[in-house]
Amino acid sequence: MSFFYNFFIHLYYFAILIASAFNKKAALWIIGRKNIFNKLKSSISPDDKIVWFHAASLGEFEQGRPVLEAFKKKFPEYKILLTFFSPSGYEIRKNYKEVDYVFYLPLDTFFNARKFIEIVRPSKVFFIKYEFWFNYLKALKKAEIPVYFISSVFRKEQHFFKWYGVWFRKRLKSITYFFVQNEKSKTLLNTIGLTNVIVSGDTRFDRVQDLANESKEFPLIEKFKNGNSLFIAGSTWAPDEEIVFNLINKKNKKLKFIIAPHETNEDRINSICKIKKDKTIKFSELTSDNLQEDKILNAEILVIDSIGILKHLYKYATITYIGGGFGVDIHNIQEPVSFGKPVIFGPKYHKFEEAVDLVKLGGAFSITNQDELFEISEKLLSDKSYYTKCSGICKKYITSKIGATEKILDNID
Repeated sequence: MSFFYNFFIHLYYFAILIASAFNKKAALWIIGRKNIFNKLKSSISPDDKIVWFHAASLGEFEQGRPVLEAFKKKFPEYKILLTFFSPSGYEIRKNYKEVDYVFYLPLDTFFNARKFIEIVRPSKVFFIKYEFWFNYLKALKKAEIPVYFISSVFRKEQHFFKWYGVWFRKRLKSITYFFVQNEKSKTLLNTIGLTNVIVSGDTRFDRVQDLANESKEFPLIEKFKNGNSLFIAGSTWAPDEEIVFNLINKKNKKLKFIIAPHETNEDRINSICKIKKDKTIKFSELTSDNLQEDKILNAEILVIDSIGILKHLYKYATITYIGGGFGVDIHNIQEPVSFGKPVIFGPKYHKFEEAVDLVKLGGAFSITNQDELFEISEKLLSDKSYYTKCSGICKKYITSKIGATEKILDNID
């Protein structure tokens, strides 16, 4: 099985290399790893005491961020190395000031893993959620370096729990401790003989609570809203936008919309703006000095064409919609929920415990078509007592889930 795993890793590299000729993200993936070991050697001092945090992308980084920042405060004698697998994480957080070093993770080959660990010599390693790189785990085990997985989720359909998963199960024995999100994950790991497991919860709840408490102000968003109710559709894809635009055409006159697509390239942004061009503005236009005030006030739709601000905008929402549920899976719903905003999403949400819980409790709503979106939105907008109840459910749920970061730090050797 090791042969097939390493063959796949090399095959993956060549696929990315070919894609880099015409795909910007793939090109960044390749360029970012060029001369990576020389960069590491020139940056990291042999005297540094390093703790290594690794995240696949931006979402996983935000999930592990509370632990990283709390660790830094509790153990200031260590320097923090942060690595990313994806450009969507590295390119946004490469200047993150709370860590000492930020790099791409070299591809998980036997040579790369051994070389990386020889240079970095980490005292401890934290992998966030799903990052199972088996050559790295093997090299860390051989070097007797403790490895912690935080905010992990395990499901019975994963290969670890299949009849053919013997090789993968053995790799998990390299991990010092699992801090998992729920009891189901702990039970699954117990069934394959792994008892070094603590149910700590999801550290993302700690992060979104911090964001809600930060409460950044956006005066131009308030001007755009202008006392109206506000529907924010976040992390949307084309099927989500089709349904939302149907609501726009049937909407209450005192309802405005913010649409923040998952992908913010120029073509995607322009395609959204064309649907109702005369009533739509971009966030980049909203912040320009020469924008006439009446254009802000008269606009019905604001399209977010930048990354990193959506999580702060949910506080201005009346109702929120999270995209992805008509594709593979919904995106993160915790950010709007932390502000006590009822959230709506498509039918594919069952992999996310918070979504399942909140649908049952009545703070979130799953829809299958545009008529259901209209009905739920109308009820939330017209029935104030019902809205208050849904909002209270969301706030109470978030409050009940915070504290994972503290549990993890309390249980680290």
